[in-house]
Amino acid sequence: MRWLILFFLFTAATSAAQTDSTELLIADMTVQIEATEAMNAMYNFDFREASKQYHWLMQKHPESPLAYFLLGLNEWWKMMPDTEVKDFDERFHYYMDTTIMIAGRMLDDPKKRVEGAFFLAATYGFKGRLYSDRGQWGRAAAAGRSALKYLEISRAVSYLSPELLFGDALYNYFSVWIPENYPILKPILAFFPDGDKELGLQQLREVSLNAFYTRIEAQIFLMQILANEKHDYTGALVIAKYLHEHYPNNPYFHRYYARYLYSAHLYRQMEPVAKQILARVDSAMFGYEGTAGRYAAFFLGQAYHARGKSREAEKYYLQAVAFARQKEAMETGYCLYSLLNLGRIARDDDRKAEAKAYFKQVKKIAGRKQGVYKEAKRLLKEL
Repeated sequence: MRWLILFFLFTAATSAAQTDSTELLIADMTVQIEATEAMNAMYNFDFREASKQYHWLMQKHPESPLAYFLLGLNEWWKMMPDTEVKDFDERFHYYMDTTIMIAGRMLDDPKKRVEGAFFLAATYGFKGRLYSDRGQWGRAAAAGRSALKYLEISRAVSYLSPELLFGDALYNYFSVWIPENYPILKPILAFFPDGDKELGLQQLREVSLNAFYTRIEAQIFLMQILANEKHDYTGALVIAKYLHEHYPNNPYFHRYYARYLYSAHLYRQMEPVAKQILARVDSAMFGYEGTAGRYAAFFLGQAYHARGKSREAEKYYLQAVAFARQKEAMETGYCLYSLLNLGRIARDDDRKAEAKAYFKQVKKIAGRKQGVYKEAKRLLKEL
């Protein structure tokens, strides 16, 4: 259900402004140039610099909700490394609610109506995404309905720029993906137009190359689809490398770069990337926390284990488990497989009691249908 809500909210948030781009401030080339430095700072986790630039945009365009919306996104990206952290919720909602107030006034002006609808749909979309992350399903659904309502205002306009193709791309892809993966939701989607996954993927590629405001968001979706659905880790890695190299202080991109290097079995290249993540976690660099640490430590454990360096592998597996315990994420795959491999190392060292303890811990935490549970059960019997 969470995927369904996120999908429609994202679709609504990015498809609303289907109109002649010359009428939109967000499509104004001068404004885009002015916003470039600020958006680059935001994606590179220099939120103070981004905020300063967004406030300058606010002073230059006081009648527009653009700066308030971007300030809301600034708070949104502070949450991205760990969506469980609620420290930024209040400021995020403040900026988004201010955007709603200003954009709402634009609806009465025929020349600004479509742009106002864009900001309203986008803002309700992001608010709904946060509500869904917080498990507030009623509020998420209400925000989604509001986003879709404002989307309808510009549905009759046929113009689509690469910038505004993002919503269509997500709709085309996920309107097919959702019923394929969640058949129980088919009746709900029966009332919506048919999608086209391949067209959606093609559109995402176009947006990721040619759009301005939605380019990075499109690249993130494309990267994840390539890896998770297409199992094209090479393609996903190309995007992850680009994002990390252009925004080296973004822990979200850093984590995915390490992950896809690992998935592509490029352990030698992955090792310094993962070690840098751990160093930044140790130094308490903003955004580098237990989730990033768990990923990096597990990848390093696997790399050293594959080389037969059990002592180094054991050290990193133990770190992965410690990070998981810190984040109360013991049931995650990286933690469970760290425990399983710690048991294997202990078994190979003839530390049978320790090995049994690890295998029993896996059985206690994992679900009975999980492969890691079955493997722990088998290894326990062998002992």
